[in-house]
Amino acid sequence: MQTTAEFLAKVKPPITPVLVVRRAVMMANLDAMQSACAAKGVRLRAHGKMHKCSRLARLQVERGAVGLCCQTVGEAQSFVAGGIADVLVTAPVPAWGWARLARLARRARVGAVMDSAAQAQAASAAATAAGVTLDAYVDVDPGMGRAGVAPADAPALARLLTTLPGLLYAGVQAYCGHHQHMLPAERAAAHAAWTETLQALLAALRAEGLAPAQVTGGGTGTAAMDLTAGVYTELQAGSYALMDVEYGDLGDLPFRPALFLAASIVSANHASHVTCDAGHKALHPNGPGPRVVRPAGSAYRPMGDEHGAIIPPGGVTEGDLVWLQPGHVDPTVALHDAFFVADEAGQLERWPIDARRVSG
Repeated sequence: MQTTAEFLAKVKPPITPVLVVRRAVMMANLDAMQSACAAKGVRLRAHGKMHKCSRLARLQVERGAVGLCCQTVGEAQSFVAGGIADVLVTAPVPAWGWARLARLARRARVGAVMDSAAQAQAASAAATAAGVTLDAYVDVDPGMGRAGVAPADAPALARLLTTLPGLLYAGVQAYCGHHQHMLPAERAAAHAAWTETLQALLAALRAEGLAPAQVTGGGTGTAAMDLTAGVYTELQAGSYALMDVEYGDLGDLPFRPALFLAASIVSANHASHVTCDAGHKALHPNGPGPRVVRPAGSAYRPMGDEHGAIIPPGGVTEGDLVWLQPGHVDPTVALHDAFFVADEAGQLERWPIDARRVSG
């Protein structure tokens, strides 16, 4: 396969700033994760919050994923509209969302996580009114403090889910988002400690006749450990498909960068830097800064909403393209309407980021 520099030299996007996906690398990433899951007998439920693109989601399902994870009700609606038949909302559902998910369950298999009796009762009422069944998962807090019940409280909520009409107790979610970007040794220690806690919880559930059909969670950073531990039955990895600076800097993941941002140099009046048309509206500041891929050896500094500096200029001047790798893929993708997916010859195909935002 040609080098990244050779590939990027062939790609000429029609506009900038724009996200470009290297199709061959993306496909290799998809196949690597799917193969790793299949080898361990673990279901892959790829997380769509990262790419928000039904076209990419269908590729993941075609390769063996059981369905998609969604972070919002809107993502679930968009993925089902885009042909995904099995979706799981992995974040707390707002009160207005239960009726929408219940209506969506007339067209697809729909699941959601819950961390309180009030949420479970609201989900049950919406499902019963719509004449459908929602898959209900106990959301367990692994220490993030964001959502989920304490492990000790999970059996009580699981018992409730088995009694409410319109809900199918489908299992537990245990997503350790705070582990994903730890350096290898720290990540391994944190994962081992959490695995011990999760195993104790699962034993408690089995003792009460509440053995979960699925234990879903994990992510790109912990995927190898999640698969080896033998506790998760379903992996929720997402970023592996495209990758970003934050995951790449961990140094121990087998996936390659497939996502780049093309920007144009719009001003070259300073010896110290040139100015490109990619600022905060094109590259989200969450996480590490973007990495300049071309020109090699340069750095990027944001210069406001619309602009960024390439330091030093690295031989590029007004009208030239520069290429960057986003620091954090998820929020950067949310800023764009589409990917331009490129083959190795540089031919481009536009894929809408159709689950980016849904309203009404």
